[in-house]
Amino acid sequence: MGRQMTITIHDPDVERLDELSSVLRRELLDLGVDDVERASAGEAPAGARGVDVAAIGVLIVAFQEPLVAVTAIVGAIRGWMSSARGAHAVELTIGDQTLKIDSASQEQQDRLIDEFVAALRASAEADPPASSPMP
Repeated sequence: MGRQMTITIHDPDVERLDELSSVLRRELLDLGVDDVERASAGEAPAGARGVDVAAIGVLIVAFQEPLVAVTAIVGAIRGWMSSARGAHAVELTIGDQTLKIDSASQEQQDRLIDEFVAALRASAEADPPASSPMP
């Protein structure tokens, strides 16, 4: 059974946000994750114009190996953010763990990422896969 990560991109320009999420989606698919889909806000209410801005910058990433995938995904996002096209901030959420990558220094980002991965590792050890045999 695979895991999911929600990636929320923050940028005030809606057109740019759409482009940013498309670029990041392609880069994440190149990592070999199972799938990357845009979040759906559902049907627009009758009479509503345009799109749900909140859903434009949200990607759902499906993958199998949590720690390997998270490390690769975070690395790709950091590289993408440091490029000229990067967003203001990105939030990664797996279960109840959330990591926000923004304009913090490289050292601060490294520390936050290490803490995020350590929390995921502890969570994975505390909650083994259902397919594991009972001792």
